Amino acid sequence: MKNKTSRRQFIGMASTLIGGTMIASHESHGIPNFINNLGKSGSTIKGVKLGVITYSFRDLPDQSAEATLDYIRQCGISNIELMGGPAESFAGAPKNPVDFRTMLPIWRKRQQKEELTDEEKKTMADVEVKNKAYREEIAAWRQKAPMAKFETFGKMYKKADIDIYAFKPDAFGMQNSDADIDYGLRAAKALGASHITLEHPSNDAHTLKLGKAAEKYGMKVGYHGHEQQTPTFWDTALTQSSANSLNLDIGHFVAAGNTNPLDFIKLKHDRIMSMHMKDRKTKTNGGDNLPWGSADTPLANALRLMRDNKYTFPATIELEYKVPDGSSPIEEVKKCLEFCKTALG
Repeated sequence: MKNKTSRRQFIGMASTLIGGTMIASHESHGIPNFINNLGKSGSTIKGVKLGVITYSFRDLPDQSAEATLDYIRQCGISNIELMGGPAESFAGAPKNPVDFRTMLPIWRKRQQKEELTDEEKKTMADVEVKNKAYREEIAAWRQKAPMAKFETFGKMYKKADIDIYAFKPDAFGMQNSDADIDYGLRAAKALGASHITLEHPSNDAHTLKLGKAAEKYGMKVGYHGHEQQTPTFWDTALTQSSANSLNLDIGHFVAAGNTNPLDFIKLKHDRIMSMHMKDRKTKTNGGDNLPWGSADTPLANALRLMRDNKYTFPATIELEYKVPDGSSPIEEVKKCLEFCKTALG
């Protein structure tokens, strides 16, 4: 779907520009009391921990800590992989002056190698100037970021029956400093996460650095893959450190042309920290990302494999297919959760 920007493209485009975290425009200082009064809606079914990555709510206008928690609860989900924005804005990170939603059409054109107009080129140049200053500002903030705020965030979510199992700030890439990496790991630990996630950098020196850094904090690093995933994609990182692990994406794995996702899960289950769930067609069928049950990824069988073998890593709903007219990201995540419940019986 050429008009759809994937999470990798969105993060990659923003990282190229800002080299730092995408901060929500809403400044939040505390989570409202009404959130804590919502009823329990656990999403661990038949022993399988079902979660959602908060990237799934990226198209909703309010990305604050409060709003994000409300989205999660509306979906009936109690386990999450948390993107950086809601927690970092809650902790007082400086606001990025760029409105990323207005930049998406230009980024999409660049991704598709289309020629930009003179006005679009000027806009991009202006953005780069603004973000040069912002990179310095966010780096300075991270040096003194209040870990107590991240602890408060984690406790608030826990009180609302939400388990933060993974944290994904833009702090672990090749463009980030050692200080950024240390900050990100400390923040993840303060939130109560068991692991951090990031796109696999395809750089052995960097995976070694991240693994050793994570060991110091008793954390794990889950490396995410897209269509470069192969059965041996993670092997070097896994040998470098006991902290290095997989954030497998079964949909991308299938779209990459791999024909044995269930066998691969069996083989690597003890090094998988979490697994992204989406339904994509095989490479030979075009690789489209479609509503669950419409493509070629064996999502139901993967869930039953987790149930029958008592695998404890979370299955993370990642909404990347086009939201149908008249629906919303929340309604579509609900459908994905119901798919999982049906599959698990």
